[in-house]
Amino acid sequence: MSSLFTPARVYSSAIALRVVLLLYGLFQDAYSPIKYTDIDYFVFTDAARYVSQGRSPYDRETYRYTPLLAWLLIPTSWHNHLWFSFGKILFAISDIVAGWFTVRILQSPSGGAMSRERALKYASIWLLNPMVATISTRGSSEGLLGVMVVALLWAVTRRQIGLAGLLLGLAVHFKIYPFIYGPSIVWSLGSSSPRDPVDKRSPAIDRGTGNPHSIKGIVLAFFNRSRITFCISSLATFASLNLLMYAIYSTPFLQHTFLYHLTRIDHRHNFSLYNTLLHLSSALPDKVSSLKLESLAFIPQLLISGVLIPLALAKKDLAGTMLAQTFAFVAFNKVCTSQVRL
Repeated sequence: MSSLFTPARVYSSAIALRVVLLLYGLFQDAYSPIKYTDIDYFVFTDAARYVSQGRSPYDRETYRYTPLLAWLLIPTSWHNHLWFSFGKILFAISDIVAGWFTVRILQSPSGGAMSRERALKYASIWLLNPMVATISTRGSSEGLLGVMVVALLWAVTRRQIGLAGLLLGLAVHFKIYPFIYGPSIVWSLGSSSPRDPVDKRSPAIDRGTGNPHSIKGIVLAFFNRSRITFCISSLATFASLNLLMYAIYSTPFLQHTFLYHLTRIDHRHNFSLYNTLLHLSSALPDKVSSLKLESLAFIPQLLISGVLIPLALAKKDLAGTMLAQTFAFVAFNKVCTSQVRL
């Protein structure tokens, strides 16, 4: 008996699931007072329409994202109403591509060297997950970020360090939080684990300019070729994109894409540990403590997800470390929606 988990069956089922949900969404939007389309999708498409008119995407109130997203969704502003779903289709395709990268990672030596059938079984948890498919087909852009992060992990496992740096820089520009994966990747690039056989040579040590057991030697050994390449490529990509967007959109780009999130108070997201305190801060701004919880909440979140977990786990299992980081980041995030949990 042939296996149910073949590439043709898994990927065709994943595509069919999303096509059905897209069509159902059109029906519900047309005939139900409760819309299938996510409210954020209307924000994205409004911003894209402004861009198509030569205006700033930040003319759309509550648009808090990179202009790249609005640029990608310009087709949704075209007059044929069918183009309005272009973004949903793009996000759904991103889901499929993320699943494909997941299979490739699981089949790689550093991912466990699984058979294709077994890798497809694990990837099906994502590809055939109705929650994942629903979120992307409702118009959440998290699928785009998801494929960037999974592609980042794939690039590291394939030792494509320059490409990995480029993907991290792009992902952090797109949304801030993927920067937490940077420390894990940098730390893992010095690993001697057989699961992560990377280049750990330091140019300085190779030239005999230091004792590897001295403090100077340890410091020099840390800056191996892979780490330097990764840091330069990620910083160059992130800086280039930000400079370009700042040159075009000036201060509103910095304010809405980055700075806004440092002081954001959003008490409508009930999954957050800080929901009640943020609700009080929003409702009674003059009667709460002078300490700004919306800013202090980052301290435990970043300490755990960006420092402690990478130091403890990154050299043992990079994929597992990134999973633990994501879980910790979401658990301590001050804004927790279903998309964030995804």
